[in-house]
Amino acid sequence: MASTSDLEQLAEIELRKEEEEDEEDQMCVTDGPAGPPSSSISLDPSHPYYDVARHGIIQVCGDDNYGRKLIVFSSCCLPPSHQLNHRRLLEYLKFMLDQYVEMDYILVYFHHGLRSSNKPSLKWLREAYSEFDRKYKKNLKTLFVVHPTNFIRIVWNIFKPLISHKFGKKLTYVNYLAELREHLNYEQLVIPADVVRHDEKLRAAQKGGPPPSVKKPPPRPPLPTQQFGVSLQYIREKNRDAVIPPVISQTVTYLKEKGLRTEGIFRRSARVQIIKDVQKLYNLGKPVTFDEFSDVHVPAVILKTFLRELPEPLLTFRVYNQVQELLNVESSLRVSRCKQIIEGLPEHNFIVTKFLLCFLHMVSQESIVNKMSPSNLACVFGVNLVWPRHGSISLSALTPVNIFAEILIEHYPAVFGSRCPPAQVMP
Repeated sequence: MASTSDLEQLAEIELRKEEEEDEEDQMCVTDGPAGPPSSSISLDPSHPYYDVARHGIIQVCGDDNYGRKLIVFSSCCLPPSHQLNHRRLLEYLKFMLDQYVEMDYILVYFHHGLRSSNKPSLKWLREAYSEFDRKYKKNLKTLFVVHPTNFIRIVWNIFKPLISHKFGKKLTYVNYLAELREHLNYEQLVIPADVVRHDEKLRAAQKGGPPPSVKKPPPRPPLPTQQFGVSLQYIREKNRDAVIPPVISQTVTYLKEKGLRTEGIFRRSARVQIIKDVQKLYNLGKPVTFDEFSDVHVPAVILKTFLRELPEPLLTFRVYNQVQELLNVESSLRVSRCKQIIEGLPEHNFIVTKFLLCFLHMVSQESIVNKMSPSNLACVFGVNLVWPRHGSISLSALTPVNIFAEILIEHYPAVFGSRCPPAQVMP
């Protein structure tokens, strides 16, 4: 059986082999990083970890299909080791995870672009694993390793004695980007261009020719009973002019009765198959009885999933740029500005938004018990209420989105109180 030092040497050899293969393919390779993904926005230099964050190594990409936070680590964005303090990188990674580890989350690791010139040492990896205590590992649901190589597999063998069986089961190797579509909302991912090009090269090599263009089949018309993935207007027309979509009214009614005092409500995921089954029942127009599942997190995830699958966000695409400008507004004027933004919504969107935010305000009022303050709820719901028309929300763009959502929840009476449409419904 090979010793740890032998395995470390073998890992170095494999990494250098991979570099040589890349050099042959690309004809020329720079030592520098690929640069941050194109969707990232320049961070404020006052950010506490600006020196690390500016490279775009770590991105938060909203939620996956089942309400779990998506966090991406891109090796190709790592600068040469002499340009980055890896201790600071570890601190920054913990700083980012600390905002989300109380809820279920997913890590996606893009391995392509790791080189001998920019890779952290194995000693650093050991320190990192030992510092990620139970609070980080407990709610990590899956670690996707994209484009794994022999180097990755050797490193995994080095770490096997340290890694618990339970944690080991969370590791999933992904050979091609297309495979990620089976597990999460691919469109939300922030994927560096270098990773996309590498994936195309791998697929071309696999098929012995250039990768085929991916043609999506024409979308099937929605069922008359469809609830997920269709517009608010469609749902209203097909549900006897119900002002509040049935999924929202039923989940809110159930959670108001049985979930307000549940610790971590909206932070936990539920069994994926159950969520799929409930969605299918709704889409077929069949009744859903949440008591059958004996899990209050099922309706909580269904509510988030419904919002996330709307073709246009509940707060409309038009609001996104207004929200991004919120950081330019003085703190004392932000509640008034949020009120202006909300009052500019179309009437139907306003009514549904007021219904939902009234409920979230109720949840926040039980935060001593459920631990869901307006800030915590904003981290969960911000990205499910507003997103850009094109692309995903970058890490820096999350800040104003979360501030906006927090104000809507905490200052609900001030933001929503003066506009009361005739068709208004309250939870």
